[in-house]
Amino acid sequence: MTQGIHPDYQIANVHCSCGNTWAGAWSASSAATPRPSRPNRPRRSRAEPPVGQPPPATTHLYGGQAVVEGVMMRGSDHWAVAVREPVGTVYVESHAIDSIASRHPIWRKPFLRGIIVLGQSLSIGVRALMIATNHAVAEEEQLSSRQIGVSLTIAMVLFIAIFILGPTTLFAWAENHVSANGVLVNVFEGIFRVALFVGYLWLIGRTKDIRRVFEYHGAEHKTIAAYEHDEDLVPDRIERFPKEHVRCGTNFLIIVMIITIFVFTLFGTPGLLWRLVSRVIAIPIIAGIAYEALRLGARFPRSTAMRVMMAPGIWLQKITTREPDVGQIEVAVSSFKEVLRREAEAAGAT
Repeated sequence: MTQGIHPDYQIANVHCSCGNTWAGAWSASSAATPRPSRPNRPRRSRAEPPVGQPPPATTHLYGGQAVVEGVMMRGSDHWAVAVREPVGTVYVESHAIDSIASRHPIWRKPFLRGIIVLGQSLSIGVRALMIATNHAVAEEEQLSSRQIGVSLTIAMVLFIAIFILGPTTLFAWAENHVSANGVLVNVFEGIFRVALFVGYLWLIGRTKDIRRVFEYHGAEHKTIAAYEHDEDLVPDRIERFPKEHVRCGTNFLIIVMIITIFVFTLFGTPGLLWRLVSRVIAIPIIAGIAYEALRLGARFPRSTAMRVMMAPGIWLQKITTREPDVGQIEVAVSSFKEVLRREAEAAGAT
């Protein structure tokens, strides 16, 4: 790729945690990435692919997460995070994934695997966020691991309080003051929770910092989609793909919230204390169900039923993703290439 392709194009020096440094001079020849072997598939049309729809055959489903000024990418056994530093360079760091599911096959069973994936995603996401937070700002502004940990813990507690326990308490109070059917109370509680969550995402998306995170979110989706469609991992090829993706964590969250409406209805309308406890206890169960639904959506992307089920999440990504610039796509590619490199090395060593 040459500078004339995009007005915002910049040469980026990439520093990897392995000690290597290279210039981000992106071109079809230099950016072509060796991939793990997989069945040959016909080259796809250059026409723009459908929104959020992956190809029907993939050997492994890659994922990722937007972080502060960067992108975390995750493979089957490794994850990497790439961050744009204040001086313009791209910092890359990668790690192996130590999964309990690889040691104990029982945790790879349907519904149980969703619980493990959720726990791993939270753990890796927090680590990636801590790395990004300190590499995206000047050295004098960096926070300690303890400061970041405390901030993330407070954020998690607030999330549970506002989006899980808050609506439950509100509607339990309303039930005691208004004569209403218990089933309807649970249904309206679920609808209120979804509306509250969507409104929250829309509101924070209007801030400059979160808008940039949403742009990196779009870069993550586009890069993974390009790889899944056998496209070269260069910005001018990646840009044409949709910023929405069917396996996005946003889809997972909205599916979780929809499933909670049905699951919590089964609990009936007990006392407030048991109602609050049941909401927390049910989270792993609901996560397992939602994960299986997400896998079905990825496995049968052209199914009408799956499209209907995934539609709310794809629509919500209109809020949680933005069109990225070339520099943000380059960061996503750096992260993704590092995952592919680590997994290729691991495959060669076995």
